[in-house]
Amino acid sequence: MSGKSTNRFQQIVRAHLRRVKGKLCLAALCTLGYTAAELLAPWPLKIIFDHILLEKPFTPALSMLGEVLAGGKGFAIVVISVAILLIAAAKGAFSYGQLYLTSRVGHQMVYTLRRELFAHLQRLSLSFHNRARSGELLTKVTSDTNTLKDVFSESALSFVSQVLSVVGMFVVLFVLNWRLSLIVMTTFPALLWTIFAIYRRVKLSARRQREREGRIATRISETIGSVVLVRAFGREAYEQQRFDAESSQNLDESVRTARMEAGASRAVEIINAVGIWAAVLFGALQVVNGRMSPGDVLIFTAYLTNMYKPLRLMAKLSTQFSKATVSAERIGEILNIEPDGANDDRGLRVESLRGEIAFQQVSFAYGDKKAVLNDVSFLIAQGQRVALVGASGAGKSTVASLILRFYRPQCGQVLIDGLPVGEYHRESLRREIGVVLQDNILFGASIRENIAYGKPDASAVEIEQAARLAYAHDFISALPDGYDTIIGERGSTLSGGQRQRICLARAVIKQPSILILDEPTAAIDAESSFLIGRAVERLQRGKTTLVISHQFTAMDSFDQIIVLKNGVVVEIGTHAQLLARRGYYFELFRLQSGSEEPPTAIIPLNPPKLQHPPTETDPLRITQTFKRPNFQRAEV
Repeated sequence: MSGKSTNRFQQIVRAHLRRVKGKLCLAALCTLGYTAAELLAPWPLKIIFDHILLEKPFTPALSMLGEVLAGGKGFAIVVISVAILLIAAAKGAFSYGQLYLTSRVGHQMVYTLRRELFAHLQRLSLSFHNRARSGELLTKVTSDTNTLKDVFSESALSFVSQVLSVVGMFVVLFVLNWRLSLIVMTTFPALLWTIFAIYRRVKLSARRQREREGRIATRISETIGSVVLVRAFGREAYEQQRFDAESSQNLDESVRTARMEAGASRAVEIINAVGIWAAVLFGALQVVNGRMSPGDVLIFTAYLTNMYKPLRLMAKLSTQFSKATVSAERIGEILNIEPDGANDDRGLRVESLRGEIAFQQVSFAYGDKKAVLNDVSFLIAQGQRVALVGASGAGKSTVASLILRFYRPQCGQVLIDGLPVGEYHRESLRREIGVVLQDNILFGASIRENIAYGKPDASAVEIEQAARLAYAHDFISALPDGYDTIIGERGSTLSGGQRQRICLARAVIKQPSILILDEPTAAIDAESSFLIGRAVERLQRGKTTLVISHQFTAMDSFDQIIVLKNGVVVEIGTHAQLLARRGYYFELFRLQSGSEEPPTAIIPLNPPKLQHPPTETDPLRITQTFKRPNFQRAEV
């Protein structure tokens, strides 16, 4: 595994292995027991052939078995043959213990890795997630961790067991006949070269295969998520062709890997046959010359056969280790990415906010370095209802992201109640801000669970009250299972207006101090727009409300309108003031309404005027003088 990219991965693995070291020690004892039983397996055959059938005297090491012959050859053969069963039973028991313990450790390892990886992904910046492919991330969380599980649960101690078996058998072979052992050793360089060569080649192939699997998963995710669009444009055949192209490349790589594995396996078998041929040939000649007994040749051949078996298995394990190494590197690449502005417990925890928001000479750019906001300053007083308007791409949603601490500006400060947002405890701050996103995201769960997502401990009464405030209770009650109705993924079984009202209920159930609505009535029907407008009118009372919009209906109901153009605040004022200036706001309004006179409001929002009217001084001037801090951007 490579160094830096797997440091975090190695730390997680070592910490887990320390927690399960007791199980690992027991598994190691089982491995030693299995190896010892495997070394003993051929000896009953040698004893029966040499010392019972051919009546050769026992060696000093086996002299204790002389008493067995006292009962006759038939009795001795029965007793010694029973030893074959006992050794097999011991091998089975030790193998079971080894496999059970290592499998448990492997599954626990996968659980730990997936848990850490999933938590780490949630802490990574939005910029990372905007660039990353969901299918690739899904492959790393599921397939790559599963590959590691196979190595930990099946291959790791198995590899150790095979190495111990090979070493033990080799020692026994040298004791039996060192000359014959040296002849057999001539096949080992070819074996080792085959094992390491396939390891290197399969590792490269496995990385290409994993990358293509990630692209396939991404293709599936994108196509299924956009199935309505695909069908609407009649592009099923096109998407099928793209998927076939990705799949065929992965198929070619899989076949190439399988071919290398098969070639290595056949090479090992040929080398194995050459070694056994040499052992039988030269061993038989030794028997003819009286230098070895038939039992010695038999046990030598049995050991040699058993020794080549783990060597073949080691060649197979090398391919598994190569794939696991690739998976570990891919997981390590994610874990090595440091979260930007990770949440810590040193920030100020708040139970409520007054709701005053100030931007002080804020400049911000995403990863492409192109400025989205440039020297933006404005003040939203406590309890004010403010509209943030401008053309698409003017930076409106970015303003909301900075308030929520999704990002930090390169220059300037964002303050809430006079304190920079970075000094608040992140989760504590976000609990006090209710958000309705332009993309009304819902989960494939019950409506009750979706609303309670804003307050997990909410009671049934609170959930219903939030739904009533958002004008969602009536349509929810009409559903077959009411609040327990399971909706499709991303709310696909509901209309756009229904989804938006559930999102609004989810935002208000936690009774936030600040309410941010990003295009709350965009792309929905007139009735839903009317109901959402009524809901917003009720919910904004006593709360600071920021409504992001590029529509100019009911603008006269806002206490303050902030106008953005190309990331710069060009105007601030009330609807009447901005129309009177006949500036950029007036031009946008005229283009949208087709008239210089205010159109009839589509959404009749006419809440009572708040007690915090905008200042009559120049609205673009903030009374305090701010020193421009030299911030580096970090995403949270």
